[in-house]
Amino acid sequence: MRLRSPTQCCCHRELQLPAAVITNAIDINPGEADLEIQQARRRSPPGARTFGHRGGAQQSRGWEVQRYDGWYNNLLHHGRAAAGARLLRLLPANYADGVYQALQEPWVPNARQLSQAVAQGPSGLPSRRNTTVLAVFFGFHVMLDILGTENAGCPAEFLNIHIPAGDPVFDPAGTGDVVLPFQRVSWAPETGQSPNSPRQQTNEVTGWLDGSSIYGPSHSWSDALRSFSGGQLASGPGGRLPRETDGKIPMWKALDPSTGQGGPQGIYDLGSAWGNESPFLQAQSIAWFRYHNHLAQALAQAHPSWSDEDLFQHARKQVIATFQNIVLYEWLPTLLGTHVPDYRGYQQHLDPSLSPEFVVAAGQFLATMMPPGVYKRTPECQFQRVPGPSGSFPAMRLCNSYWSRKLHQADETVVDNLLLGMSSQIAEREDNVVVEDLQDYWYGPLKYSRTDLVASRLQRARDMGLPTYNRARQHFGLRPLHSWQDLGPHLEQQVLEEVAALYANNTAGLELLPGGMLEADSSLFSAIILDQFVRLRDGDRFWFENTNNGLFTEQEARQIRNTTFHDVLVAVTHAEDTDLQAHVFSWSQGDPCPQPQQLTAQHLASCTPLTVLDYFAGSGAGFGLIIVLLCCLPLVTLLVAWVVAALRRRDFKRLQKPRSSSVHGEVTSEAMPAMEWHGHKADRALVYIQLHADKVLRVLDGRGSVLRSISLRAQPRVEVILSSNKGNKALLLKSPKEFDLVLLFSEEAERSIFLGKLQGFLKESSLELQLSEMKEQSLLRQAVTREQRKQILETFFRHLFAQVLEINRSDAGELNLESSQAAKGSLMCELSRAEFAEALGLKAHSTFVDSMFSLADKDGNGYISFREFLDILVIFMKGSPEEKSKVMFRMYDIDGNGFLSKEEFLRMLRSFIEISNNCLSRDQAEQVTDCMFQASGFQDRDELTWEDFHYMLRDHDSELRLTQLCVRGVPEVFKQNLCSRVSFIARKEPRGTISEEEQNPGLGTMGNCVEREGQELRKRAGRRLNQHQLHLYTEARRRKLERSRAQQKLQELKRFVENYRRHIVCAGLFCAVTAGVFLERAYYYAFMSPSTGISQTTLVGIILSRGSAACISFLYSYILLTMCRNLLTVLRETFLNRYIPFDAAVDFHRWVAMAALIFSVLHTAGHVVNVYIFSVTPLSVLSCLFSSIFTNDGSQLPQKYYWWFFQTVPGMTGVLLLVVLAVMYVFATHHFRRVSFQGFWVTHHLYVLLYVLVIIHGSYALIQQPRFHLYFIVPALIYSADKLLSLSRKKVEISVLKAELLPSGVTHLRFQRPQDFEYKSGQWVRVACTALGTTEYHPFTLTSAPHEDTLSLHIRAVGPWTTRLRELCAPESLALMGMLPKLYLDGPFGEGHQEWHKFEVSVLVGGGIGVTPFASILKDLAFKSSIGCKLLCKKIYFIWVTRTQRQFEWLADIIREVEETDREELVSVHIYITQLPEKFDLRTTMLYICERHFQKVLNRSLFTGLHSITHFGRPPFVPFFSSLQDIHPEVQKVGVFSCGPPGMTKSVEQACRQLNKKDQTYFAHHYENF
Repeated sequence: MRLRSPTQCCCHRELQLPAAVITNAIDINPGEADLEIQQARRRSPPGARTFGHRGGAQQSRGWEVQRYDGWYNNLLHHGRAAAGARLLRLLPANYADGVYQALQEPWVPNARQLSQAVAQGPSGLPSRRNTTVLAVFFGFHVMLDILGTENAGCPAEFLNIHIPAGDPVFDPAGTGDVVLPFQRVSWAPETGQSPNSPRQQTNEVTGWLDGSSIYGPSHSWSDALRSFSGGQLASGPGGRLPRETDGKIPMWKALDPSTGQGGPQGIYDLGSAWGNESPFLQAQSIAWFRYHNHLAQALAQAHPSWSDEDLFQHARKQVIATFQNIVLYEWLPTLLGTHVPDYRGYQQHLDPSLSPEFVVAAGQFLATMMPPGVYKRTPECQFQRVPGPSGSFPAMRLCNSYWSRKLHQADETVVDNLLLGMSSQIAEREDNVVVEDLQDYWYGPLKYSRTDLVASRLQRARDMGLPTYNRARQHFGLRPLHSWQDLGPHLEQQVLEEVAALYANNTAGLELLPGGMLEADSSLFSAIILDQFVRLRDGDRFWFENTNNGLFTEQEARQIRNTTFHDVLVAVTHAEDTDLQAHVFSWSQGDPCPQPQQLTAQHLASCTPLTVLDYFAGSGAGFGLIIVLLCCLPLVTLLVAWVVAALRRRDFKRLQKPRSSSVHGEVTSEAMPAMEWHGHKADRALVYIQLHADKVLRVLDGRGSVLRSISLRAQPRVEVILSSNKGNKALLLKSPKEFDLVLLFSEEAERSIFLGKLQGFLKESSLELQLSEMKEQSLLRQAVTREQRKQILETFFRHLFAQVLEINRSDAGELNLESSQAAKGSLMCELSRAEFAEALGLKAHSTFVDSMFSLADKDGNGYISFREFLDILVIFMKGSPEEKSKVMFRMYDIDGNGFLSKEEFLRMLRSFIEISNNCLSRDQAEQVTDCMFQASGFQDRDELTWEDFHYMLRDHDSELRLTQLCVRGVPEVFKQNLCSRVSFIARKEPRGTISEEEQNPGLGTMGNCVEREGQELRKRAGRRLNQHQLHLYTEARRRKLERSRAQQKLQELKRFVENYRRHIVCAGLFCAVTAGVFLERAYYYAFMSPSTGISQTTLVGIILSRGSAACISFLYSYILLTMCRNLLTVLRETFLNRYIPFDAAVDFHRWVAMAALIFSVLHTAGHVVNVYIFSVTPLSVLSCLFSSIFTNDGSQLPQKYYWWFFQTVPGMTGVLLLVVLAVMYVFATHHFRRVSFQGFWVTHHLYVLLYVLVIIHGSYALIQQPRFHLYFIVPALIYSADKLLSLSRKKVEISVLKAELLPSGVTHLRFQRPQDFEYKSGQWVRVACTALGTTEYHPFTLTSAPHEDTLSLHIRAVGPWTTRLRELCAPESLALMGMLPKLYLDGPFGEGHQEWHKFEVSVLVGGGIGVTPFASILKDLAFKSSIGCKLLCKKIYFIWVTRTQRQFEWLADIIREVEETDREELVSVHIYITQLPEKFDLRTTMLYICERHFQKVLNRSLFTGLHSITHFGRPPFVPFFSSLQDIHPEVQKVGVFSCGPPGMTKSVEQACRQLNKKDQTYFAHHYENF
């Protein structure tokens, strides 16, 4: 080759700049470099030598190094033709709206139809100017050097190509649904906003002929291509090919449409991202790669002292100059057949920017010359055949070579052979015809493997808003088209007719691209191309012929002008000078190696047909599984919670077990162990069988407790059935009048031992044993189980009550011929003593059961038959008071002498007291007996006749009349009938009043007696009645205002709004804010979304996810305020409490939490939709949506669904958040909170992790910038301050002064009152015991009063922590520790109970341990009454609901103190004992009678010793509250304060709501559950 000596590069230098200026010019800093260059030009002395390069440059360069990105080529307009610059429109934009919307159907023809009309035709016609294929692909390489407009724009916009139905290539099935996607290219974001500034596309590479296709369009790109050794570009093994890409350079990696292969393998690192589009284009790039390294090697040999940077820049300068020369003076004249104007020097004011007209015209002009295949030949002119799927072929098929990865598998000579083959092959003719490889099999976009190149270029022209054909011709001084025939006679008439029809015969509407293609001489395309290249040359300051830039001298420029592409190919291939024609861009007769033939598609392999990618293929099952797993998170958490709860229950049971030695010792010596079988669906249980001398067989549990006693004395023979299979382990002991006993032994030997013992026992008892055998399955089927016996007894009782109450037999069940024999047999059964006791709800050996059973068992056989039970039941259900008193008299007349002695009367009384756990001592019972004898005038008698006994009950005839025998298991169908016959017990009216029973005899019904019971609640025995109580029964009868149902509902709604207006307003405001937050984000992303275009991709998903995310941020932030207990306690005492219901903070916390959970589910659902859409969205769109994560490299394959879930920070934190939420919400449910408070406490502290994950989740800014802090900062600061205040108190140890163990598992703690500890009665604290762990706090209400010097708590052992605390306070534990435990205290905290004094009338309802807040209130009330403190509260009703009065005896002392100090009758106390049977039961009736006698004589309760009235059963809240409206008519609002089990507080709440519906007194309910 004719290569100039490298030593000639260091000649005369006109422009010499300081090194710092050159360094800055190399580094991208467009703002300051230009100023420094101009200043340097002014201050640099003549002859100064300049250089600039990496680390320690030598003075070998005195010229300005051209920037890689094209900036500062023009020193007046720095960014002209630079990378990222706008295209320069030669004519005004032709958009549909004049701004950016492209012309589409029906304004312009369908792109595919127009492509078929214009570009179809015969191929295989050679170029008129014998242009070689090498010139065509060299032209595409030149386009890569100056043009980069293929990158998709953001947001993604599409001009999809609709395929006509029946298209033979794309729609052979004729569906008419095929649409080829076509994405619009990138544009300058500041354009396209108005008609004055229509959309302008941008060029991603430099527009200069500066070798960017060789060195890259940026400094970093160039550095990635270099080896930094000897000035060379990095090469792969062998040094003849570039290095395969490693991902550092964003090379385009489109899929091979013929094989579907993708990835970086076979993709070389080149200067242009699109350089690997085909092997033929790769060969062009590799030739220039080799040429650079060839020059660098030569320079290194000539100048061994030069640095790598010197060598690289000198070689680069020489390569760029050679490339410029070949393009302008060798390739372009050959391509256009036109002389290029002479160079007249650099024109600074000329704009060389690329035009959109050139972008489309040049590409299409070259496309018409593309052949269907490319030859390969050796330097010896041997044309190689190419292997294919069905044999070998003369050339490589173009359509099967796009983005082929095969070149890296071949040796380095393949590139040489391709270059040589293209130099010998004649290109297609310069006409309108495009080969099918481009028109039908061009590599497709997105999921389509094939598309139409001509249709795509038509759409690109419309995308860029190109002018019409006539306007473009006029611009270049060409004659416009007036008729279709003017296009030329070379076209077939059919083509003209089809094109004219598509444009509605309007030549003015003909577009530039089809018009230019149809020209005979391509005059318009030639003019556009020539104009562009001349402007590029004349406007380039670094053009090699511009001697003013200091790059080359005139002599050097002339030498470069003499270098041809033939010289380059000879230098970089194995070909000799004579193996190629001198002018390689054309082939003339006589040139070496002529092509064998002009190629056509028939000579080559078939094109691989269209395939459509399914991005979601194979992902459906996995995606669905993930959705199922996410949905199952709560279920898994429920399972974990269940396990935790089970473990907690097990540990608690262990704590409750007495620490005594095992009881097995008392049963193992005599008893035989076995497993008792209870039925197929029941679990087996380990039991011990004992044989007693009184002909009784006892079944014991592991503790030695008697589970069952089977009497054998009434059986003439004992029937035992043994199993004869399955190891002979089963034994069935028949019990004719009870359920059978089935025992399973571990082995046959144990059964034999037990059988032997049983035989000996029966022989000693003179009983006969009847043995038989059968298979185990038959044995179990024949056994009568406990469940079967229960069903028999149910039928027994149904028919028993049906006969007594004369109820329809249909309710009891007909016993006709169709009924089963088993049902009839159930009426023949007899009740044992144990079953009779169980029916009465008593123990088998209680006095009452003994007396009643002996009376009923007339035949004395130890069982009660149907008739015997019926006789006794009839008396109690239908008998008169006299008959009932006679029965009771006979029951307790033990000796049957017709008299009831005091001892027998005492026995009767104690039998009634047994049902209340023997709550009275013998002395108390004797005292009651004496009182009753004295009240009846029998104090001098020791025995009573029946008449005396009945006289003693003379004042209680009405009670006895309604009294019946309460039997468990009464069918529900009889409940209403029973209730219609019995009533509650009410006291007699005070003298001077007329009872309603006298006025209306029908008031003995259930409803009226309930009302009377409510009235009785407010009466105090031994106290004078106030003026309202005198007329209480009659005042309560008011006539209801007749209203329609609609009016009633309206009234209820009105009252509801009035009663809950604070809650409604606050909740409404909060809901409105939440909805506003959601709608704001939803509107933003639906209509004002950012330029990424995400709303066009996933509208529903993004609206759901972003709207709910905003709500979650708001809700999870402000939910903290509901837990600022100290703040709420302070605010409750301010005027704000009149407007904000601070007492509902916990309920509001739950409500906000549930709303947050709902929005979390919506957020998850939205992202599930997003993940699916993103998994099927091509990479070109994803790179717009997530530019910081994805880069569009042409591969189009999106990330799989699991990447979004588990390999991104938002996805992983989102999954973890769902896990945390599932754990927190499940353990916060009512059930698990009660079962395992510790689990609730621990899991709820995951809120710290929750907020950390939320912050990380949103901070990744995948879709939008973080906004969580906008909501979170203020609530977090307030909550932190509140928490710090609590922490400051928690770490102060408080000494316990007194620890006392009270009955019913109550522990009384009295401890020091911290300094400045101010509280109000009814408030609560959180306590931790240092000996049990300092992190576990539990809430308890203070039972001390504010005036006391110490604090006290009454804590009931109902869970593990409270049980351990009780054990810790036991005397033996205190003796071991030597000191009382210490506490940590947090509080006090306010609640609604502290507002009891703000109501004129207050009702305090305490259930069980829930009386603790009222203990403090009652103490406070007693103290204030004693000092004469004036209170707003005028009346307090305290209702204590307890299972037994012994359960909380410590409260009796407080009530007694209140009774003694309450001189103004401010407090009315009523105690309800719920353990007793229904009020109308015989036993309860008798206790009530005794209680009234005791109250009458001694003015105090028999059970509590208080003046307060004791009731039996549950309080009727509705009638009680209703009568309060009458007794206090002047009171507008009554405060109701309840604390206790949820069931009780719920009953109180329902009663308040029911009465609040009426337009009367309002009941404000404040409650706490425990």
